[in-house]
Amino acid sequence: MPNPDVTFVVPSLGASHYLKDCLESAAASAGARVEVLLVHPPAMEARFESVPGLKLVATQQRVGFSEACNLGIAESTAEYVALLNDDATIEPDWAATLIAALAAAPRAAAAQGLNLQMSQPDRVDGRGLEWNRSWQAIQKGHGDAAPTVSRPAEETFGVSATAAVYKRAALDAVALADAEFFDVRLESYYEDVDLACRLRAAGYTALSVPAARAFHASGTTTKQQPMHRYSLIYGNRYLVLARAQGRTFWSQLPKLLGRDMLDLGRAAVDLDVRKSVGILEGWVRAVTNLSLFANTGEPQIGVDHPHKPEQS
Repeated sequence: MPNPDVTFVVPSLGASHYLKDCLESAAASAGARVEVLLVHPPAMEARFESVPGLKLVATQQRVGFSEACNLGIAESTAEYVALLNDDATIEPDWAATLIAALAAAPRAAAAQGLNLQMSQPDRVDGRGLEWNRSWQAIQKGHGDAAPTVSRPAEETFGVSATAAVYKRAALDAVALADAEFFDVRLESYYEDVDLACRLRAAGYTALSVPAARAFHASGTTTKQQPMHRYSLIYGNRYLVLARAQGRTFWSQLPKLLGRDMLDLGRAAVDLDVRKSVGILEGWVRAVTNLSLFANTGEPQIGVDHPHKPEQS
């Protein structure tokens, strides 16, 4: 059998009710030779014999999203690697459309399509990663009405690992170590933002391609642990920016803390204990790990204003 054009990497802990649909939608891709890798913990029952071309990659223990992605990517021999959350499905031409867009753009390292909300398919879940004015990474267009399929591709700061295709050569070029494409210390949340920063620092771009469509249920696994989720979101933001902004990070710190204080105040007013505690735990996470990410060199991304700033 010829080498695949694209390897799908699907990390899963087995909690998603959409997992089988996810795997089958990847295997049914049209216009490209595909292989599908399911990365799963040893205790997970993984019986998907009906999914054509599926390969199972069992981890030695339960691992975070970043490490699971790394294990799957390392197994790939394809020129392109597609990451797909286990609570997402794709249309048959999704992979071929994104591969074609990347092939036509030599400096583009990654591309994502239009991710639509599973529960409201006429609403956008995200169409690329951007920064808001408070230096929070956001899903561009979240909640907007879905644009037409004919809308042309456009540059975006980065792509969401929810559903995206990367050039394997670009991943190899910015790896932190052998087969460490995503920083495993981040576990999940902002791991794709960190990768986007490193790719841009290396001179690569990213594409948003509305003609490629995916559907995302969002948070099937992480919603079971909301405090830990908030801890990762609010803690990892500081770690990623400390590396990406270099020595200018410290001048941005008051802005970052100010936005967090605003979010904490809103959570307190709403009596949202889990978010309040999660934000505080995120600060502890950031302080504990900041020395591992702090960068005294030149910034990887500009600090005067975020890339295409949007209202928060």
